[in-house]
Amino acid sequence: MSTNNLPTVEGDRGTREHRRPHLYKLIIVAVCFTCVGLLIASRFDFSGSSVAQSPTNIGQTGAYPVVERNGEYESPFVAVVEKVQSAVVNVSARSRETQLPWWHQGSNYGMSAGSGFFFREDGYILTNNHVVKDADKLTVTTASGYRYPAKLVGSDPGTDLAVIKIEPKSDEKIVVIPFGDSDNLKVGDWAIAIGNPFPQQGLDRTVTVGVISAVGRGDLNFGEETPFYQSYIQTDASINPGNSGGPLLNLKGECVGINSAISSPTGSSVGIGFAIPISFARSIVPDLIATGKASRGWLGVWLDDITESEAQLAGLNEVKGVVVDSLFPNSPAEKAGVKPGDIVVAFNGHPVANRRELSVQVSTVKKGQPVPMDVVRDGEQVRLSTVIGDREQFLTSSESAGNLGRRAGEPGAGNRTWLGMELTPFTVEKARSLGAEFVAGLYVEQVFAGTPADNASITRGTVILQVEGDAVKTIDDILRVQKAAAQDGRVSLIVVEPDGAIARKVVRL
Repeated sequence: MSTNNLPTVEGDRGTREHRRPHLYKLIIVAVCFTCVGLLIASRFDFSGSSVAQSPTNIGQTGAYPVVERNGEYESPFVAVVEKVQSAVVNVSARSRETQLPWWHQGSNYGMSAGSGFFFREDGYILTNNHVVKDADKLTVTTASGYRYPAKLVGSDPGTDLAVIKIEPKSDEKIVVIPFGDSDNLKVGDWAIAIGNPFPQQGLDRTVTVGVISAVGRGDLNFGEETPFYQSYIQTDASINPGNSGGPLLNLKGECVGINSAISSPTGSSVGIGFAIPISFARSIVPDLIATGKASRGWLGVWLDDITESEAQLAGLNEVKGVVVDSLFPNSPAEKAGVKPGDIVVAFNGHPVANRRELSVQVSTVKKGQPVPMDVVRDGEQVRLSTVIGDREQFLTSSESAGNLGRRAGEPGAGNRTWLGMELTPFTVEKARSLGAEFVAGLYVEQVFAGTPADNASITRGTVILQVEGDAVKTIDDILRVQKAAAQDGRVSLIVVEPDGAIARKVVRL
């Protein structure tokens, strides 16, 4: 057997030396591919931010909803929920329905349920007005399972907010949710909703997560319980029946909104939910606690949304702002030098897009507070300062004058039909019988179908304050302006609508 067929040491070393250049080439190629991959992954960004980050850092930068806690990775919502979930309560309201005959074999009480949350350690709870409206018995169930009788402290149909209170047991620790900042929310911010959807199923303190879909939503209609002051936060965090009154939270665990309504063809969540901004609560909750009702600012102007042509003539870059149509005599706006035709573009440091926005902004300012207001007049921007008045005080300031026309034998003391409305002087007694606030004006007892008043959407329960800019408190006041109005073919009315909103109605004859 030939020894040439046997492997030798020299022969083996020679084979390894022959293969080594190929191995070096493979290593070099691998390193090159690795470098190219890193460059592509970093998008050729050679700054310090291109350095690989741990999940903890990623979560802090907001790139992904991940944080590190105790060596474990979890969503940032966990810490928020753990912090405030037990502050959310179940609110049960019992209201007496129309009295039924004695032989009726069922309950004559209506029951409703919603959510709420503690905002003070001494038992104060924020919820929706429509959750507790007309209730003669309120019950609150806390996260610990305790059931408490609750009392209504104050409510405000204008914003759909209410405050109720319990007396906590000494051994129950009350967790509160702090108020955040809803004015600086951005579309796309995280939103966490906690509430009690479908209460009959016992789904207490359900957590849903989404984003802020929009801010400043208004002109929404939710039926009879539609609030007048609207600047809703829209979110796709799931909100369902029973969630009303629960908090909408940011990643700090602060309440930025109160979940209130949904837009849905099915009656359940389709990703379009609405929350009242917490700025509303900041402005009225102290009033609700102190007096049981909200006080609102009063400017004393009637406004129209600006048109595109008006914006162009005024030299504005956007079709945003409101045009002052007319002013109430001796109003804060008149005293500040506001004139008909002025275009309000900013109020109290906030831009104004439309009249709804301005109404909301004015309503949150307290009586006596000086507020800057920017208007465009004759193509130039003018800064005015107005001292805000009190809306309720304005509406009731002429109480003594409301007695005119009620004394026996006085001309025009009875009801009178005008423009298809049956009118009578609105009196303190009438207001008291209706459970309404008194205002000096003429009360609409009835509106006949197909008449000018009906065509102008005036309804029973409306109170007429002004006709063509003149205050009216008796039937004779109407008669004085009727002839002049007829010559113009139209008549402008300032009214208080049945829901308490002040509006302008143009009735065409």
